[in-house]
Amino acid sequence: MSKLDLTKSDKVYYTAKAKPEILYIERTNYISITGTGDPSGAVFSEKIQALYTTAYCIKFMLKAVDNDFVVPKLEALWSFDAEKYKDISMDEAPLKIPRAEWDYRIMIRMPDFITKEHVEEAIPIAVNKKQIVLAKSIEFYEMAEGKVVQILHVGPFENEPQTLKKIQEFTTAHHLEQNGLHHEIYLSDFRKTPPEKLKTLLREPVK
Repeated sequence: MSKLDLTKSDKVYYTAKAKPEILYIERTNYISITGTGDPSGAVFSEKIQALYTTAYCIKFMLKAVDNDFVVPKLEALWSFDAEKYKDISMDEAPLKIPRAEWDYRIMIRMPDFITKEHVEEAIPIAVNKKQIVLAKSIEFYEMAEGKVVQILHVGPFENEPQTLKKIQEFTTAHHLEQNGLHHEIYLSDFRKTPPEKLKTLLREPVK
């Protein structure tokens, strides 16, 4: 039985260069869970666990009907109070905005054949059989980012401002404006990978 691996079948989505480039992202489906607060805290980790547990419940449901897939990389959308921090630039935001004030939507991409009904069927399994109560907060989420500027960041998360500055300079030079939420795709498992070896795809919707 074949197994769909989105990181191989859609390499464009999961590949970035060390310099900014423009890309167009079509409508994509995810499972996701939202929150506010420090990503190094326990709540954030518990939400990741809930998301992955639900993703694997979906995977095994579909595997049972010969539609197996590899659970893709973790992703997140990040935002903050744009009015309160309106004078802070893209690259300054991670340094000047307290972690406690960041809003997030953590996500795992789903193959096109996964529907909202599949997700709604999997959530009770995660809650009742796996005892992951937070799975109740997971939802099927669709997003069409459209035009984006992206870049590959290599190294610890605290060094991201240096890479974000490259995006900022690129968008300014090409007369582009932000048009959506900051998007990160964690190509490395940050729970197991040394900080200096982390690879993170940074994506900014623009117009």
